[in-house]
Amino acid sequence: MVELLTLPWLLLALFIFLAFTTEATTGFGSIVIALSLGALLFPIPELLPILVPLNIVMTSVLSWRHRHAIHWPTLCRMILPLMVVGTLAGYGLRPWLGDQLLKTAFGLLVLWFSSRELWRLWKGITVKPHGKVWSQFWMLMAGMTHGLFASGGPLLVYALSGLALDKQQFRATLILVWLSLNGLLTLVFLLDGSLLPAAPHIAVMIPVVIAAMLLGEWLHRRVNEARFRQAVFVVLWMTGGILAWPG
Repeated sequence: MVELLTLPWLLLALFIFLAFTTEATTGFGSIVIALSLGALLFPIPELLPILVPLNIVMTSVLSWRHRHAIHWPTLCRMILPLMVVGTLAGYGLRPWLGDQLLKTAFGLLVLWFSSRELWRLWKGITVKPHGKVWSQFWMLMAGMTHGLFASGGPLLVYALSGLALDKQQFRATLILVWLSLNGLLTLVFLLDGSLLPAAPHIAVMIPVVIAAMLLGEWLHRRVNEARFRQAVFVVLWMTGGILAWPG
């Protein structure tokens, strides 16, 4: 437990606080941000069994509190069937990829997503809805990236672009998606033996997640979400570039 007081773990606690505050505010971003920053310090396979169960702590509470806003037809008919299949496929691909390739591929994903969102925000581009087949394809790909990195948010947000959900529905529906898929991944981590060694780190980080959730709930009601997302995407863009850089 002494290692938890070292600088890398203290920095990871800070990254988790920032990342989970973002998801509590917007509905996505906890693992993609924490993993982006944490991968500068630790291997991705070491981080996932810590971050995924921590996400369940927050999303279970938020899903219950905001259950009235969940858009069940979108969740059950569109998102979950394709993303569950994709998540299992992505997890199956992980052993075939080395740590460096995982890190580079994840960096490129983050770089693409953050660049796209910053360009859209800067130009004031209105998001147009995708066709049904194209949306389904990106939902499947979102599931695969979730199985690989527990970070299906970027591609799922892209797949849902233009969908007629208000701010509360969008946030509540996404949070339940992450609760469902991360529950599945946590079971897989338990079965493959990677969850129990991570348990001490999870326990220590739970108070950090609770503090982040409370702050995110407060920010969701009070801050300009567009400005907040812009700041997050700038951080993600810089981090994605570092991760994607070979070496």
